[in-house]
Amino acid sequence: MGYEAALADYTTFDFTHDGRTYPVYRRGSGPAVIIMHEMPGLHPLVIRFADRVVAAGMTVFCPSLFGTPGKPVSKGYALTTALGVICIRREFYVWRGDRSSPVVDWLKALSRQAHAECGGKGVGAVGMCFTGGFALAMMTDPSVVAPALSQPSLPLARGNPKRAAAIGVSPKELACVKARLVDEDLTVMGLRFTSDELVPDARFDTYRRELGDRFEAIELSDEDARPAFIPPHSVLTLHLKEEGPTKAAEQRVIQFFKARTGAA
Repeated sequence: MGYEAALADYTTFDFTHDGRTYPVYRRGSGPAVIIMHEMPGLHPLVIRFADRVVAAGMTVFCPSLFGTPGKPVSKGYALTTALGVICIRREFYVWRGDRSSPVVDWLKALSRQAHAECGGKGVGAVGMCFTGGFALAMMTDPSVVAPALSQPSLPLARGNPKRAAAIGVSPKELACVKARLVDEDLTVMGLRFTSDELVPDARFDTYRRELGDRFEAIELSDEDARPAFIPPHSVLTLHLKEEGPTKAAEQRVIQFFKARTGAA
């Protein structure tokens, strides 16, 4: 069986907006949650998280933005995919943090369609790693009511203090987000391991400064992480233990989606 056997319970469709087309994998019933996979792709542990969101009474939409859907994560696969995204793909702003990546407009269009099809109070959205900060920028669309930012890694800091503090939205986008948080009584979730060099302290400091008590941070220690071939990074997937603080973080995100979207 091919890699997509991991997605056997999902239906798939191509979604096009403004000249960009990506395959989307869908499963479940109830209000919608957009799940944006981490590097290197829509791998089985991302799918496991999506399945748990489905089990909690929601419909998941999982776009495949890079990599091979269903292919298990490995160090070599992650490295080759990351290099391709960094060097070739223009819809992801890897180094600049003063505006959202072009792919965010496509994600917002998908969110609008998902909300129209699934109903509820709005749409949940979670990004991971390269896509981690996209859910914040997606809040500029009224359909998104529950953004979760898991290990938001862009822009890549690489020792640059300005990029380390950047959160991947423009001042105009941030002003829109902040207004919605107050006007609609919404919150933003952020998750990371505190030792993670891809998610600098300065980035979470910016979230706290700009969003205030509307930002709910879950910060974990290395001892909370499941051992893997890379240092603690992937809160909801590779480094998730089935007990303890990472499991509690996973359940908190799912409960956040349920409450905000109006899932039964």
